[in-house]
Amino acid sequence: MRTRFAVIALAGVAALSLAGCNPQGAAMGGGGDATSDEAAAVDAVNIIVPADPGGGWDQTGRAVSTVLTDGDMVGTAAVSNIGGAGGTVGLASLANERDPFTLMVTGLVMVGAVETNAAENRIEDTTPIARLTEEPLVVVVPASSEYETLQDLVDAVVADGQAVTITGGSAGGADHILAGLLLEEAGLDGAGITEKLNYIPNAGGGEAVSLLLGNNAAAGISGVGEFAEYVESGDLRALAVSSDEAAQLLPEVPTMIDEGFDITYTNWRGLLAPGGISEADAAGLIDLVTRMRETEGWQDALETNGWTDAFLTGDEFTSFLDDNITEVSGTLQNIGLIS
Repeated sequence: MRTRFAVIALAGVAALSLAGCNPQGAAMGGGGDATSDEAAAVDAVNIIVPADPGGGWDQTGRAVSTVLTDGDMVGTAAVSNIGGAGGTVGLASLANERDPFTLMVTGLVMVGAVETNAAENRIEDTTPIARLTEEPLVVVVPASSEYETLQDLVDAVVADGQAVTITGGSAGGADHILAGLLLEEAGLDGAGITEKLNYIPNAGGGEAVSLLLGNNAAAGISGVGEFAEYVESGDLRALAVSSDEAAQLLPEVPTMIDEGFDITYTNWRGLLAPGGISEADAAGLIDLVTRMRETEGWQDALETNGWTDAFLTGDEFTSFLDDNITEVSGTLQNIGLIS
């Protein structure tokens, strides 16, 4: 079976540390090995959500804020939405941030967007704090759609090309990559995928739902948590999920493997801090997020949103990011989204 993973650890291969290519010196992975005795006290944080309200990053940022403040772990955890260009506008804002106790939500979407937008500011310029979650994606269509199965939809794209519109998150992000992988499974190469795929990026889950319910898109791709309520209400129909087993929020929906597509693809989300912060400040943030992860409030957030715990911090998260950036860049090239 040829299985695709968005989250990958290259077993047996020593990952190159991102600190080695970081222009801000020890920022990448800073504090990953610091002890709790060396960690700075964190009394308040600012949280940047690099997307408009309503999507998975917004859900993550607000869940972090709620758990931290409700648990009296910090006095304040203000959330700011800075959307645009797959999170790279928010990434640029983080690069100019002077408060070391700033956390920005990140994830697979941003990894792809940095490449497709040739962004000046890169994830390598930040301080990785923690990978928090992973989540399967789901392909949905309006309730009245003629496409009854995932195969029906993919066949239509292959046959009719640009006439079949698919909406998802930013260009080059997880949703876009998954659309490309589905067409690759159907036998198209990079040039063929580029010719056939009519992909409409949107700024968040709310915009995607509006496009679908207004019949301005034939299908949508996003995280299960963003579409689940509309599937349950009957406004949308789910064709398949990208996990290797049934998704918690949509247990009746088949997997892509069930539908004959050799694809398993999960989206991760995590937290970054500004580059160049001290090891003590980075360790303080890692300690704070580690304690948050152990709370009942965070465990409830995982269950409510259908997120899988995928916790990594410090150097382990840095190594994961290095692998993920390499893998996503290769995938984007293979399916014709970057040259």
